[in-house]
Amino acid sequence: MNLSSNELRHLLTTSDPAAIDALTAEARHVRDEVYGRRVFMRGLIEITNHCRNNCLYCGIRRDAHCRRYRLTPEQILDCCRIGHALGFRTFVLQGGEDAWFTDEVLCTLIRDIKRQYPDCAVTLSLGERGRDSFARLRDAGADRYLLRHETADRTHYGLLHPAEMSFDHRMQCLRDLRDLGFQVGAGFMVGSPHQTVDTLLEDLAFISDFRPEMVGIGPFIPADGTPFEHERAGSVELTLRLLAIIRLLHPHVLLPATTALGTLHPTGRERAVEAGANVVMPNLSPQDTRALYAIYNNKLSTGSEAAESLADLRLRMQAIGYEVPVDRGDFA
Repeated sequence: MNLSSNELRHLLTTSDPAAIDALTAEARHVRDEVYGRRVFMRGLIEITNHCRNNCLYCGIRRDAHCRRYRLTPEQILDCCRIGHALGFRTFVLQGGEDAWFTDEVLCTLIRDIKRQYPDCAVTLSLGERGRDSFARLRDAGADRYLLRHETADRTHYGLLHPAEMSFDHRMQCLRDLRDLGFQVGAGFMVGSPHQTVDTLLEDLAFISDFRPEMVGIGPFIPADGTPFEHERAGSVELTLRLLAIIRLLHPHVLLPATTALGTLHPTGRERAVEAGANVVMPNLSPQDTRALYAIYNNKLSTGSEAAESLADLRLRMQAIGYEVPVDRGDFA
């Protein structure tokens, strides 16, 4: 659907309940036309909370005083074994930018996963790397790469990141990933410090132009010990509205109901699905490390966020009329 800048501004700012209800109803209709009433699951494995970067909002930033951990390849493969038995057919390896995970380590790990579980997709979410590195990971068998652009506004980007990080490099990484044949995920935080309606319009314009296969958005939640620890959390309602808008702008997009929504609202996942989302990412990480991947305060890692509660997640989705199939859930 083509929406003008003025129409998007109205959808972002209106307080008319009827207009908001119509927006989410249309998003559900568009999503169901493309994917049916199916919500795809990915098994999230948080492989390391070491990070070389010092992003101002992140609880595992370089300067954070947190207990660090790093999973071994054997631990990661064990998570995949458990996940496959539970019915997961996509594994998402997520972590900070940790130099220990060299191309050689990651390529060996990807090949092992693909050899043991040839019916599964491997998704990486490991931050910025060079084009040659991305190419090696793709050649090893990685299918998808998630790299939130964080904001499409250059000035806003500079307010969220230290001077050593580059807006241009982040955008180049996304272009390189697309060129190399990855299914690419982008995304941003809703309500991040200094964000305005104009910066959100730039994000929506970027998504409409770049058309990533996946867009991950969730409300900003402050993290203790960061420069933004006293900032106010983002709005659940605005996040849901943006999910619906993104679905209309990009009907085929894979759109997660993020953990951040579930952190701020007890039925955040269900409300996201009812606003057009169609992906959930239960946590497959070892239970003793989940709380250590504290990118923001009070991040959920148990309950319906945990892979062990998959039956509960399915029941919660069924209660609102959706199924969670055993499926890779590829971009349609």
